[in-house]
Amino acid sequence: MTIPEALQLAIQHHQAGRLADAEALYRQILAARPNHADARHLLGVIAHQASRHDLAVEWIQTAIGLNPQNPFAHANLGEACRAAGRLDQAVAAYHRALELKPDYPEAHYNLGIVLRERGQLEEAAASYRRALALRPDYPEAHNNLGTVLVDQGAPDQAIAAYRRALELKPDFPEAHSNLGDALKNRGELDEAMAAFRRALQLEPGNAWTHSNLIFALHFHPSPGQEAIAEEHQRWNRQFSEPLKQFLQPHTNDRGQDRRLRVGYVSPDFLDQSVARFALPLLECHDRERFEILCYSGVTRPDATTERFRALAGAWRNTVGVPADRLAQMIRDDGVDILVDLSLHTARNRLAMFARQPAPVQVTWLGYAGSTGLPSIGYRLTDSRMDPPGSRSRGTARSAEEPVRLPDCWCCYAPVPESPGINALPALSAGGVTFGSLNNFAKVHEGVLARWARVLAAVQGSRLLMSCPEGSARERVRAFFGARGIAAERVAFVGFLPRLEYLRLYHRIDLGLDTFPFNGMTSTCDALWMGVPVLTLPGEMPASRAGLSLLSTVGLGELAASSEEDYVRIAVELTGNLPRLADLRTTLRPRMEASPLMNAPRFARNVEAAYRKMWERWRLGNSPARNE
Repeated sequence: MTIPEALQLAIQHHQAGRLADAEALYRQILAARPNHADARHLLGVIAHQASRHDLAVEWIQTAIGLNPQNPFAHANLGEACRAAGRLDQAVAAYHRALELKPDYPEAHYNLGIVLRERGQLEEAAASYRRALALRPDYPEAHNNLGTVLVDQGAPDQAIAAYRRALELKPDFPEAHSNLGDALKNRGELDEAMAAFRRALQLEPGNAWTHSNLIFALHFHPSPGQEAIAEEHQRWNRQFSEPLKQFLQPHTNDRGQDRRLRVGYVSPDFLDQSVARFALPLLECHDRERFEILCYSGVTRPDATTERFRALAGAWRNTVGVPADRLAQMIRDDGVDILVDLSLHTARNRLAMFARQPAPVQVTWLGYAGSTGLPSIGYRLTDSRMDPPGSRSRGTARSAEEPVRLPDCWCCYAPVPESPGINALPALSAGGVTFGSLNNFAKVHEGVLARWARVLAAVQGSRLLMSCPEGSARERVRAFFGARGIAAERVAFVGFLPRLEYLRLYHRIDLGLDTFPFNGMTSTCDALWMGVPVLTLPGEMPASRAGLSLLSTVGLGELAASSEEDYVRIAVELTGNLPRLADLRTTLRPRMEASPLMNAPRFARNVEAAYRKMWERWRLGNSPARNE
């Protein structure tokens, strides 16, 4: 067989997915001709397909050194660099491919992916549009353009892009899932559920899509705990149970008082909500008793990422690392306690936690709730979100044992250089302004109906709310209008930079919480800016976060016992402007003096909980899952 014949046969094996046969032939070609550029290039492609991205970069770079005019090699180098987290190199490789072949839609498309990951949204959108100009029937480019439009705060245009992708490719699970996420963010929860379920019909093995569905169920007012528990069970049947035969015993040193290795796993070690609660803990950990490791899935590091990195005894970049390899990395690191910070939120690593790489596994922070995973033994919470005995009544079901921290399940760190507190707006505005700057995905018709009752009961009042532009705002206006609330009484804001967002609280007198998914960061931010928040607790932990936060700062009386009580409190509090004005000036120092901002105290509480979990494992005892 000649070398060209061997190469042709290898490519046939490669295209058919017979990677081992293709690799063997490529290597035979190199044994005969070590400088064969195509064989090196395609060996790099195989390494990339096997998730050995750094090796892929080496192979393809040597191929380019032998044949620098091959645009396809440059484009594949970009793919390998992107998967390895080497985004600057990826961009350079795609640009070189496009210099050599400007009419290369796939290179424009893949460049768009990297530019979005780097936060260059305008440039990413332009790359997708160039790909579509060259190939209008490119469903993947329509889909990815939709993701950028979501990032740019244009949900209606994004949904149009997803629907165009599905017109071209109806069996496109990623587009169905993305459409579901966009619909969720517009508050169209039933339609979102349908899109997620269609995506799962097409691709049952996509753990992240299934997580999207589970997370979305927490926003919906109807399904409740039972529906969430059922989806947890389905997730486990699909992704956890098949791994049981591969689980290995843990060989960690069972020494009682030794320094424990605690690993935190998150894609969100950056300037966003998770950091506001995770940083205080990591900053105050006792380094003599605990060694801290961070497993970071951050694709766009920022200054906050560097703060986390500086706090970690070991920092592992997990971008592009498959679940099995990440689990082995954690085992090799000898982690004693592994903490999930995501639950079922975007880019979680629950498929890795299902492999149980650490003897003690804990979940915390992504949202107040359960992962549903049998492999995660504990869930950090508090007695207000999870009242003792609540699991036996079916009101706070979870797979994990709830570990109730003494004060609150979290510790809040405000944005540095936060704006100061202003005077109560109602004193000069001629009326009270209610406000909710929560994620609009939490705002369904039941929430709007409650707010309409409040607006109707407080004469001359207004509402300032976060809501995406377009049809979502039209829907909200129509809803309020049908209940006699004039359009000029409701104002909308979209996404704003952090400090501008905080200044919005200068316009709000009293915050209104959402349900069944309460605000978390938004509630803490409101309190920090002097704005008390009115909440109505439900049964799920996510619907009791407001109660927990308010009680921790001594404002438990703002947690209503019923919808009528909710309206009553709103009327009474806004009818007593001196009381509201006093709250405004005293809330920030009240927070600073409370356990909600006492990071050393919170860290000691968490560390005590970790020690108890470790002691239980050390002695061979399991978590109490049926409390």
